[in-house]
Amino acid sequence: MDGTTADAMALIVQKYGGTSVGNVERIKNVAERVLRSHGQGDQIVVVLSAMSGETDRLVALARAISAAPDPREMDLLLSTGERVTVALLALALRERGVLAQSFTGRQVGILTDDAHTRARILSITADRLKRALAAGQIPVVAGFQGMNGNADVTTLGRGGSDTTAVALAAALSADRCDIYTDVDGVYTADPNVAASARQIAKISYEEMLEMSSLGAKVLQARSVAFAMKYRVPVWVRSSFNDHEGTLVTGEDKEMEQEVVSAVTSDKNQAKITLVGVPDRSGIASHIFGAVARENILVDMIIQNIGQGGLTDLSFTVARGDADRTQEVLAGIAEEMKIKQIVVTANIAKVSIVGLGMRSHTGVAARMFEVLATEGINILMIATSEIKLSCVIDAKYTELAVRALHDAFHLGAASA
Repeated sequence: MDGTTADAMALIVQKYGGTSVGNVERIKNVAERVLRSHGQGDQIVVVLSAMSGETDRLVALARAISAAPDPREMDLLLSTGERVTVALLALALRERGVLAQSFTGRQVGILTDDAHTRARILSITADRLKRALAAGQIPVVAGFQGMNGNADVTTLGRGGSDTTAVALAAALSADRCDIYTDVDGVYTADPNVAASARQIAKISYEEMLEMSSLGAKVLQARSVAFAMKYRVPVWVRSSFNDHEGTLVTGEDKEMEQEVVSAVTSDKNQAKITLVGVPDRSGIASHIFGAVARENILVDMIIQNIGQGGLTDLSFTVARGDADRTQEVLAGIAEEMKIKQIVVTANIAKVSIVGLGMRSHTGVAARMFEVLATEGINILMIATSEIKLSCVIDAKYTELAVRALHDAFHLGAASA
């Protein structure tokens, strides 16, 4: 099955985000949508996020108690949000005469590593889900959570419910995974920034993975990586209408016709610059090894060769990790006699993504020309086969997105 039709007796994982289950009425609406799918003869597994705003509320409670909450205790606390929504939806389904049972990540056998608050899935047994499905039940699973080897509760980080849903779809060999959210699908840019942005009917795993890692908030990057690895078709749909949405699937020939498919931006960025780094073997390994041990993801890296055996080394991390990164590097800087650590927070990453970039020349030159015309200075550049990213001053983010969206003719009028 290619995921483009809802064949009879399909096994479908449906994931609903926080806005979709934001209150009791919306949970009842989700129950009706689930029942419609189940009534067509499909087997349904539901994965839920916490109610919108609930995770932020729990984080605020923890920080009212402790300035630096223990990660293990935070995981136990944050996991409660999804437990509330799965229990309520199971009750709503039972009220409508359908057998449903709620499960935590631990109960369905989601085993993770020990990285509390940002754990990675190692394996899924899903035995209880399989038994529930065989008994004609609708399992309702708490997203965002699992357990480590010590049976401690772990969470998967922001957007982790997407990862739970796709990982379960892979473990169950599901026909597809439907991600229900508050938007109609994947767009060529954020419609709130570029008014002419249009919905994309079909996009490749590779493009979606780049978009997710570059700031597009529709799907979590790790969920797309799971989908790509296990070839799980993913539909991105709205839980507030019946529009078809966007299919995320394997690459086909039509997809390469578009040189650039989308423009993304990400203001959740900070640049760390180490000034006066000794230019000798092993220094970079020591620096980035220390950062990696703290489970801090490094994105773009630039090294400027200086004089007198010294270099400047710049890299970007998520803005929320900037202070911790600076703390990690403080001791190394003193040990290695690095002159200074400079943190720049008011930056953003603007990117263009498209399979067609593999076979078309002049894309980078065009992007640089557009930004120069708008008077936007480029601070850092990173490329891959199907993406080009520039770090710029954050105040120019929306201007850059609109200009690039127009320059590559991505608007609805040119579709």
